[in-house]
This record gives sequence, structure tokens and C-alpha cells, in this order.
Amino acid sequence: QVELMESGGGSVQAGGSLKLSCAPRERTSGVICMAWFRQVPGKEREGVATIGRGGGRTVYADSVKGRFTISHGNAKNSIELQMNNLKPEDAGVYYCALHFRWVQDCGTAVNDYQHWGQGTQVTVSS
Repeated sequence: QVELMESGGGSVQAGGSLKLSCAPRERTSGVICMAWFRQVPGKEREGVATIGRGGGRTVYADSVKGRFTISHGNAKNSIELQMNNLKPEDAGVYYCALHFRWVQDCGTAVNDYQHWGQGTQVTVSS
């Protein structure tokens, strides 16, 4: 099991920005896809953004397009999520995830991902 470490959550007012970071605790190779998901109480976990290895092809949920940017970090297999113009509906626990199965595009289905972080809380006040 790959242990993923997330950081960067916090509280902001609507319209503000936050940047989340995620990296494996130990050196990991063969990662194909990494992603950010979010979850609020009573709702299913939903995919926010994904990124593939190498060229870093990205996929975004419609609700965050134009506001969020997923990118590779400086450390191997680390990713970041820059969140701008945050809205109250963006609030939730954000989870980092990855998988090693080759795919053409990194999707946002929860079941595609086998390794998860503990989550970091994002709160957006109106």
C-alpha cells in the first residue's frame, strides 16, 4: 500500500485561493495516474482533477474547469492542486489518490484508484 501525504487545506472566503500538495511518503515508481477527489458528508466521493505521468495529460470535473489546476510537483510522483475563485460548494475533504494500471486517460472514477491519502479539509465561507 502506498501512503500518500496531503497538505495545504484550510479555510478561505469565497473567491479566495488554496493550493493542495500530495506526495507518497516513500519513493514510488510505476505510477500511471494521480488525482484529487473531494467528499462532503452524506455525498459520494467525487473526482475533481486527474493527471497522467510523463506529459501530464489532465482531466477536470466540469464544476472546477477554469478555476482549478492540477500539476506535477517538484518531487517524483508529487502533485499539486491550485484552487482559485473558490466557492462554498468547493468545500469538503480533499483526497489524493493514485494507481498503477495503464490507461489512455486518467479518469475520475473512485474505483480506478487503489491508493489514497487521509484527506485534507477545505472550508469556504460565503
